[in-house]
Amino acid sequence: MTKYHDVRNQLLDRLDQMSAGDPFPPERDLAQELGVSRMTLRRAIDELVARGAVRRRHGAGVFALGPKLDQPLLASSFSEDMRARGLRPGARTLAFEVLPAGARFGRRLNIDPSAEITRVTRLRLADDEPIAVEELNVPRHLMPDLHAADLEDRSFYDLLRERLGISVRRSVQTIEPTVLDSDEAKDLNVPLHSPALMFERTSWGPEGQPIEFVRSLYRGDRYKIRTELSVPANTVEEIS
Repeated sequence: MTKYHDVRNQLLDRLDQMSAGDPFPPERDLAQELGVSRMTLRRAIDELVARGAVRRRHGAGVFALGPKLDQPLLASSFSEDMRARGLRPGARTLAFEVLPAGARFGRRLNIDPSAEITRVTRLRLADDEPIAVEELNVPRHLMPDLHAADLEDRSFYDLLRERLGISVRRSVQTIEPTVLDSDEAKDLNVPLHSPALMFERTSWGPEGQPIEFVRSLYRGDRYKIRTELSVPANTVEEIS
């Protein structure tokens, strides 16, 4: 194992004992403590920055980001997911519009392209840290009295249950990698062209009616996907 890899692993061990926001010692002190050159230390830290394990703040130092939030492939709201992790979910409305659906959203929501939709763009937070930018599109006829303030720090799914007695019964979601443009990066407080995960989800209610089409951009340095894979019984028999 090279000295560089040894340093990287020592830093990863140190991170296991740190909380999000905790700083590393100053570079000179840390290099001396680990018995390596500052160039070797910087290379190891650069890798941790690329992994999303730490953040380098110009003039302030290097800070732990904490473990990535893993997203199970289950139909749950952002708020439910964060509360299950012991984090405080939040939402700040960035834009609120009522506009014609157009061809693309009309197909997604099974409505006429000229029918109106309500589009709400929100910044989703976990313990006040920006995690995702979410664009929620809802058929206007479903909730004609929806206002921007209704979704400030609230779950849309909770609002559906409270006002209409509707719960999501089925969702289809796609996930693909992307990079953030200048506005998205500014909202999420990360550098331009940072990696991100783009989720697009269409959800239906108990009667098969489309409820929402959502496009979300999650920070690549703070989010990962977790799947649980089941092995078919006949495959297990073949292996054994």
